[in-house]
Amino acid sequence: MSEVLLEVTNLKKYFPIKAGLLNRTVGHVKAVEDISITIKAGETFGLVGESGSGKSTVGRTILRLHDKTDGVVKFKGIDLYKVNKEELRNLRPKMQLIFQDPYSSLNPRVRVGDAIGEAMIDHGLATKENVRDLVLEVMELCGLSAYQIDRFPHEFSGGQRQRIGIARALALNPDLIIADEPVSALDVSIQAQIINLFQKLQKQRGLAYLFISHDLSVVEHLCTRVGVMYLGSMMETAPRDELFNNPLHPYTKALISAIPVPVPKLKRERIVLKGDIPSPSNPPSGCKFHTRCPFAVDICKSQKPEFRHMGNEHYVACHIV
Repeated sequence: MSEVLLEVTNLKKYFPIKAGLLNRTVGHVKAVEDISITIKAGETFGLVGESGSGKSTVGRTILRLHDKTDGVVKFKGIDLYKVNKEELRNLRPKMQLIFQDPYSSLNPRVRVGDAIGEAMIDHGLATKENVRDLVLEVMELCGLSAYQIDRFPHEFSGGQRQRIGIARALALNPDLIIADEPVSALDVSIQAQIINLFQKLQKQRGLAYLFISHDLSVVEHLCTRVGVMYLGSMMETAPRDELFNNPLHPYTKALISAIPVPVPKLKRERIVLKGDIPSPSNPPSGCKFHTRCPFAVDICKSQKPEFRHMGNEHYVACHIV
């Protein structure tokens, strides 16, 4: 059996809402509520949902870029919220983040070679004498040319910048990479190149990914297990094939129905959700999805559904299933 790298249990993240002359807390934005995820070595877990569902906050809270409100986050059995700053710093190289916008994550005044190599020196993985050679190795691995090492970020295309972000993460030899919408801002042809690069690197290095996306066609191609989030809560999790062939939650069915069909003659019934996603500062009672669910019954409005096992490692939080 593969080693469990990441174990997240009942993770919560609330952001305070401040108001008034005294800047008092008058409420909370419940961005993440009771999220549980397990990721094994060499596995890709896809986290999907609409914009505003809390996917990115999950990734940043796991890495302690945001402090949790409640829950447990363990990496290789180590509770990340119980270690001190020095211990956390030693663990950082093994957990890396790839940002959604590659350009904003790069300093426009720092050459690409320095951007990739500075963390290697900082964590003692390279010296000033050999860092350039190591940077060239990881750049080549990510499809970048040696002559580009002294260029600035504005001299690269969007796809090349994303490769730089991947190279910067790989430079520290991580075991887990959290990829936050890494291909959403790229052209379709470039998306395919970056996805193929993710798969190639996973085979070569045994990497595990938490792949955050709203594009289910990308998730279906890349991920081994998938979790569907809505308004900060997990609605459904299952192995990839099980989820796409047998979606149980009405929200999952609606998301899958929106995937473009490659052959025009093949028709898929489109499920259009009415209304907008509610505010996380005032989520609906009971099942959070009941305000947009076409199958909602009375119990959905008053009682929160339990996360139930439906067989085949398939879990769903829904009263009507």
